[in-house]
Amino acid sequence: MAVTVDAPRIEHHRSPFGIGEAAPRVSWVITSAPAGWTQQSYRLTVRIDSAHGDFAAHEERFEVASADQVLVPWPAAPLGSRTRATVSVCVQGADGVWSEPSAETVLETGLLEPSDWIAGPVGSIDNENAMSDTRRTHLVRRDFSVRPGLARARLYASAHGLYQVEINGARVGDDVLSPGWTVYRERLRYYTYDVTDVLTEGDNAIGAWLGDGWYRGRLGWRGGFRNLYGDDQSFIGQLELIYADGTREVVATDTRWKTALSPILRSGIYDGEEYDAREEQIGWSQAGFDDSGWQRAQLRRRDPRTLVAPTAPPVRVTEEVAPVAVLTAPSGARILDFGQNLVGVIRLRATASAGTTVTLRTAEVLQDGELYTRPLRDARSSDAYTFAGRDEAEQWEPRFTFHGFRYVEVDGWPGDLDHDAANEALVARVLHTDLERTGWFESSDPMVDQLHRNVVWGMRGNFVDIPTDCPQRDERLGWTGDIQVFAPTASYLFDTSGMLTGWLRDLAIEQLPDGTVPWYVPVIPADTMWTPMRPGAAWGDAATFVPWTLFERFGDLGVLRAQYESAKSWVDLIADIAGPSRLWSTGYQLGDWLDPAAPPEDPADARADRHLVASAYFARSARLVAQMASELGLPGDAESCGALADEVAAAFVSAYVLPDGTMTSDAPTAYALGIRFDLLPNDLRSTAGHRLAELTREGGNRIQTGFVGTPIISDALTDTGHNEAAYDLLLERDCPSWMYQITMGATTVWERWDSLLPDGSVNPGTMTSFNHYALGAVADWLHRVVAGIAPAAPGYRTIRFAPRPGGGLTHASARHLTPYGEASIAWSLACDELTVRMTVPVGATAVFDPADVEQRTAETLGHGTHERRVRLAAR
Repeated sequence: MAVTVDAPRIEHHRSPFGIGEAAPRVSWVITSAPAGWTQQSYRLTVRIDSAHGDFAAHEERFEVASADQVLVPWPAAPLGSRTRATVSVCVQGADGVWSEPSAETVLETGLLEPSDWIAGPVGSIDNENAMSDTRRTHLVRRDFSVRPGLARARLYASAHGLYQVEINGARVGDDVLSPGWTVYRERLRYYTYDVTDVLTEGDNAIGAWLGDGWYRGRLGWRGGFRNLYGDDQSFIGQLELIYADGTREVVATDTRWKTALSPILRSGIYDGEEYDAREEQIGWSQAGFDDSGWQRAQLRRRDPRTLVAPTAPPVRVTEEVAPVAVLTAPSGARILDFGQNLVGVIRLRATASAGTTVTLRTAEVLQDGELYTRPLRDARSSDAYTFAGRDEAEQWEPRFTFHGFRYVEVDGWPGDLDHDAANEALVARVLHTDLERTGWFESSDPMVDQLHRNVVWGMRGNFVDIPTDCPQRDERLGWTGDIQVFAPTASYLFDTSGMLTGWLRDLAIEQLPDGTVPWYVPVIPADTMWTPMRPGAAWGDAATFVPWTLFERFGDLGVLRAQYESAKSWVDLIADIAGPSRLWSTGYQLGDWLDPAAPPEDPADARADRHLVASAYFARSARLVAQMASELGLPGDAESCGALADEVAAAFVSAYVLPDGTMTSDAPTAYALGIRFDLLPNDLRSTAGHRLAELTREGGNRIQTGFVGTPIISDALTDTGHNEAAYDLLLERDCPSWMYQITMGATTVWERWDSLLPDGSVNPGTMTSFNHYALGAVADWLHRVVAGIAPAAPGYRTIRFAPRPGGGLTHASARHLTPYGEASIAWSLACDELTVRMTVPVGATAVFDPADVEQRTAETLGHGTHERRVRLAAR
């Protein structure tokens, strides 16, 4: 068998175009190799093209004696701005034979230096300080010329607010909600577009639609805040024309641009859009358009040091969903049911007389047959389109908003709206950060599979540029606690490496000088409960848990290096708060948030002592920082943080564990934390596990945990030999439980276990989202334990195959695109014989560790496909 290699991957980029790394790391997947073959060396061939045209390229080869193939150092000199490079790789085994070169990967850097930017933000002075919900959005444009001999053209674009660009009447790019949401004062993301093919010799025009977005739109609950980052709505564009003779011309946003009102009458993230097609200016982004009636654009101040290239793909429309039914409400309203709670917008296509307005109102649920919007709180979540009255069908979708919904009430539709008409005219456009799907799971239980689908849909809907808590109401914030517990699940299902790396940079920026981590990132004002910022366990611990998860799942030491100071300052802060007691027993805590036993008015009043939770997280974060320091070659920090973790664990046991091994807070979350965070002495783990299983049975196998306990309780039961209790918990159908949500028709994971009550009415609480991913973190247990695939070394260089059948399941499978290639496991159970089929990618090894088998032994596996049959031990 020949050794074959895929085209290299550049950093964590799905498409390495307009990247911000001057010395990007390189990875590759070896797709085939003979049994027993291992890489001994690699050779990278790098061809650098001139930054000024398609000529004068030079090529170098770099041979390295190393078995590494994930995120290896850039071998050539650092790249400059606007530079294209072509990279290929070949590998050599112990036999000294080199593989054929891989296919080539072409990368291109963006603008790497602040001095590269000459463009400034341009927009209208009108309405800049308005606080109204109805302030208008604007267009900006200018004409320019292209002379003969154009070789390539690049547009570098960003905005204060949101933008969409058109050149010569054609949309540029397929990204939406760009430039996304970052801590704009420090990091304003820009995107790079290849616009060579949309330009023509002679006269051309460029223009941009503008929206408020997160920059100056309404954010936050209870009315929210506006103009948080600035009061202007401005476009930043730098169009660079590279000619064959090596010259470069720049068309940049400046005072030569003009601006006018757009047909978007109202636009907001929470509230939706209103669009009047009668106010369209046909041809406005084409050459020769008469803009004599437009205003001169105002040039705003800029700080080019804040402009940064993206580390992840942008938000895109990734799927279209047609309505499955058209319902008639008791009120007579027509409501579309899309059969799936999703995140996106509605695209409509129809003809109607001028002035006809169609209004689309969205919601996640119905109550008494009517659209039920109370859970949206102050989010208006409504779009409206007014027809121009053209002879041909008019097509429209909102540009600068998104909604979380399953149902859409349609008012003012021209003509009958039956199922056939709705399928033809109205479609849901699903949008989220366009991450690569990397993980799948299936089992013999349809309800378990539905739970997994719900987790996937919930993640898609909440990874809209940042990892949000919910996508529908007046919130949609990057809550740190939610992603802290969900990051392992997220990093299995999708390649989150670039997105979460970028978000962690914002976390470090928003972190206070004393180490306090905000409740959500980016930070916005809220009310007296959430601001000013204060330390909170489990939420602030995102500073330690999320970087470690990315290292564990993607093998990226760089993320530990970048986030180490942030992580350590968080632990140092808690050490100061705890003092010599080593217990975090003071201050406000959310604790085991949304324990089903907590009263609706106080979701933090859980069964588990909130300061027990805080001290457990203190110990675990200290341990993670010690491990980070060890990986980074910082022995002093590794020793001191390890000693701190030991002291906190000892204090935890002394304060919260009784001599018989039970805990002062006799609650499932308390035992799960003690077990899963490795805080208990070995002689007490068994007792804690027994009591945890006992509490699970006493609770009728229903959920007794909140945001902290739910993601770890299944593992805590399995780790202490109570696998069947974990399955009983998973498969219970009475409320509160995961399967209760499925029986109630859930298609995403809910915020509350009983967001929908058994009688079909909506929970009366003010926090009642039907799309929250935190409680779906159990999917990581499905992957690692039920199917049995987990990383045993950073980046899955060693894979652990350890299926733990139970719950009556007769088969389960999982596959994951690791940094080394696809790994998979599929098992089936018949007559106490377990048949397991496993695939190990080249460059990785695996350990097969079946449980409850006769003469149990762990076996090391090389790359390739392996099948094993083992006899389960008598129970």
